[in-house]
Amino acid sequence: MKKSRGFTLIELLVVIAIIGILSAVVLASLNTARSKGNDAAVMSDLDGIRTQAAIYNTTNGNYGTNAALVSDCTAAGAASTVIADTTIQNQIAGALKANNNGTITCNVAIKGAAYAVSAALVATQGTYFCVDSTGVSTTTESALGATATHC
Repeated sequence: MKKSRGFTLIELLVVIAIIGILSAVVLASLNTARSKGNDAAVMSDLDGIRTQAAIYNTTNGNYGTNAALVSDCTAAGAASTVIADTTIQNQIAGALKANNNGTITCNVAIKGAAYAVSAALVATQGTYFCVDSTGVSTTTESALGATATHC
């Protein structure tokens, strides 16, 4: 009668090493996909801001009644501008969450003549997505300046 020997220690170690290598490759791909998903969420939120700003402009005839340039993304800091709109504040919060509380800039020109919003992307460091009142939505390599109301 022949006895079954099973697996040797070396065979088991080889199999474990192969599984470890394959799992490392899968995890690296998963992190890249997650970053790209976050970028898509940021772009979607900023496109939503552009849509809501168009509705705001149609209703009010401008993007705000501010007497000076506003460079603030908070409702309190951007009072009497399109940025203080509740829906836009929710989209700003979503973009901040998606880019891990990275950079986001909101500017509204004097008397609401124009606006621009820019947020950092996650997958490619140093890249930003920007939308503005002229209908532009683009990826740029520089952040929106503190006074810029166009991408």
